[in-house]
Amino acid sequence: MLLRPAIAALLAATALMAAAPAIKLRVHTPRGESTVEVPLERYVAAVVAGEGGGLRSEAARQALGVAARTYAVRLRGRHSAEGFDFCDTTHCQRADLDAVTPAIEATAAATAGDLLWFEGSPAFTPYSRDCGGRTEDAAEVWPDQAAPYLRSQPDPYCLRAGSHPWQWSADPAGLLAALTRSGLRAPHPIERVEIVQRTVSARARTLLLTGAGETVRIAAGSFHAAVGRELGWNTVQSARYEVHGLVFQGSGSGHGVGLCQRGADQMGAEGRSYREILAFYYPGTAPGATARGISWQRLGGGSIALFTTEPDRDGGVLDLAEHLLSAVARRTGWPVPAGIEIRLYPTVDAFRNSTGEPGWVAAHTEGRRIHLQPAAVLRAHDALDRVLRHELIHVLMEAQAAPGLPLWFREGLAEYLDPSNRGAAATAFPADSALRQTADPAEARRAYADSLAAVTRLVERYGEATVLGWVQKRGLTPF
Repeated sequence: MLLRPAIAALLAATALMAAAPAIKLRVHTPRGESTVEVPLERYVAAVVAGEGGGLRSEAARQALGVAARTYAVRLRGRHSAEGFDFCDTTHCQRADLDAVTPAIEATAAATAGDLLWFEGSPAFTPYSRDCGGRTEDAAEVWPDQAAPYLRSQPDPYCLRAGSHPWQWSADPAGLLAALTRSGLRAPHPIERVEIVQRTVSARARTLLLTGAGETVRIAAGSFHAAVGRELGWNTVQSARYEVHGLVFQGSGSGHGVGLCQRGADQMGAEGRSYREILAFYYPGTAPGATARGISWQRLGGGSIALFTTEPDRDGGVLDLAEHLLSAVARRTGWPVPAGIEIRLYPTVDAFRNSTGEPGWVAAHTEGRRIHLQPAAVLRAHDALDRVLRHELIHVLMEAQAAPGLPLWFREGLAEYLDPSNRGAAATAFPADSALRQTADPAEARRAYADSLAAVTRLVERYGEATVLGWVQKRGLTPF
C-alpha cells in the first residue's frame, strides 16, 4: 500500500544508509582537505584499517567492522552542515583509505551489510582502544546516548590482555595555556589537580584545580579535551587515573564506552566469534542485515493478533482492524482465514529495516502477516484506516486467489474496495513491473491509479460480483 504523496515526501527524509550509494568522507591529504565519495563497505574497510591496525584477531576485526558500519548508518550526516557525512579523524571514526589491503577488504566483506540492532533500530556503537578493565557508562560521556546496552561492566578480557599503565607530568605553564586556549578558567598558576568526583566505573568526573589561593572545579571531560587538543592525546590517555600534584598515573586509552579493542582482541585469541564479542560489549543487541531486537507484545482479538511494543497505546488499532475485517468480509463474501497477524513497528526505521521497503511504502503484507509503519505516523496523515483496510483485503484475497492472478488486478481490486477511492479512465491494463519496483514512488503511484481505473472499468462492464469471482478464477476473465 502506497502512502499519499504528502506522506511520501515526509518519510523520504528518514531513509537509512541502505538507500544511499556512498559515504561523503572528508579526508586530509598532503595537498589539503577534500571530500570523496566511497561505498559503505569501502568506508568500513578504511575504518578497520584506521582504527584496528593493531588487532591480531580476525574475529575482533570483524566485530569492529560491524560496530563501524552500524555507527556509520546511525550517524550518517554528522557533518551535513559542512557538506559531508564524516571526517576521517577520531572525531568520527579514523578512516585510512590508503591502508586498506585485500585482507582488510575480506574482513569487511565477511560481515557485509550486518548492523547491530536494538529494538528494531541501529544501535549506538562507540568503541575505544583500551577500557583498562572496566567499560564506562555511555551516560557519563554522552548523556543523550544513554542505553541499556552501554552500561559500565567489568572487562576480564581486557585485564587478561595485560595492563598498559601510563604516566604524564604536567608543566604548570603549559597546562594553564592549554586550558585558557579552550576557554576554560583555571588558577594562575596551577599547583595541584585533585579528583573530587568519579563515575560509576571509577573514572574521573570532576576535578578541582588549586593554585595561588584559588580553587576551580572543572569537568574531567572538558579538561581531557583541552589537554588532548593542545598538548597531545598521548598525555592524559583516559579518565581512569590518579593524580599526585600534577602527575597523572593511569591505565586504559579512550573513553571506555562500548567495545574495548584490547578486550575484543583477547576474546578472539581465546576462540570467541565476532558475534560473541559484540554480545559481550553491547549486551541486549543483535547483529543482522535486517532489524532485530524488537520486544513484541501480543494483543489477541477475535480474528487478529496484534504485535506491538506499546500495548497500552495501540490497543485501539486492534479494535479498528477487527471492525474493518468484518466489513470487508461482508462486502466480498470471502471467508476470514485463521492466523492473521499485524506487526505495528515502533519507528519508521524499524519498519524499513525489517521489511526492506522504502519509506514511502506504508505497509507490507506476507501471507497472513501485515507489517505496518507506526500508527502515529499513519494517523498524522489520515491514512491508518485506508492502509489497514487495503492490507486486510489482501490477506483475504491472497488466502483464496487462484494461481497466476495478475498483480495489477489484485492491487486494483484492493483499491476499488476502499470506499474513499474512485477510479479514473484507463485505456490499458497496467504493467505489473511498475507495481513491483520500489525505486520511483511517482511511477508506483501512477501504477496504482491505473490499476484502480482498470478494475473500476471492469466492474462497470461486468458487475462487482463477477469481478470478485475472478479472484478464484470463477468464470471467464479478460486477462
